[in-house]
Amino acid sequence: MGRRSGKPYRTPLNVFSADVDGRAGVAILLTYGPNRDWLKNITAAGGGRMRRYGKTFGVANPRRLTKAEAAPYVSSRWRPVFARLPFDEAVLLTKAD
Repeated sequence: MGRRSGKPYRTPLNVFSADVDGRAGVAILLTYGPNRDWLKNITAAGGGRMRRYGKTFGVANPRRLTKAEAAPYVSSRWRPVFARLPFDEAVLLTKAD
């Protein structure tokens, strides 16, 4: 949801399953860099909704980290892929519902 327009938006992202401080979550590589409206929107709102594998769920507590800082949170199955992608920053989010 746009923070000023209120319009819903769809943005393709590189999303990885993660365990964020003992809770189910996701790590999103900042493919387009950190200065993006979707990131500003979820940061301002403290979370939002996302769709993955055909399911929509809430996300909360956005934390921007370096890719190296975020890597230990990514599920071990996907960590090698996460590490090889050429991006420097990530956002961690916990699933809210």
